[in-house]
Amino acid sequence: MLTTEQRQYLSEHRLAALGTARRDGTPQLTWIAYEYDGTDIVLQTGGMSAKARNIRRVPAVALLVPDGGLNLVVYGAATILEAGHERRAAIRRARANSRRPLGELSDADLDSELDERGTVAVRIVPDRAMGRIEERRPA
Repeated sequence: MLTTEQRQYLSEHRLAALGTARRDGTPQLTWIAYEYDGTDIVLQTGGMSAKARNIRRVPAVALLVPDGGLNLVVYGAATILEAGHERRAAIRRARANSRRPLGELSDADLDSELDERGTVAVRIVPDRAMGRIEERRPA
């Protein structure tokens, strides 16, 4: 369960390093853009990307959200959304604050674009978090 401060920190940031497990168990880190709505974290990626393949095998992930000397590491379970309403909604959320917003693209046109590019959405449900998200005050 995340604290109010942790939820606020996540909602104020957009970039993170996503940690997944490779087939041999070693960690793989990927720099990603994400969107957090107070409940879950969403991002988009290629369906055949290393992170998508890793998540399909081992859904446990870690997300490091740095900000200078501050940071928050979020642990949780990830799900790949391959198609349908859930994928569209997650992609629309993920792109809402990006340089590539979707505008008024219809559901059918969005599905067609995502399918053509092999794009999936990833939903991460945070389980717990740790880190230093407040500036240290001088003693």
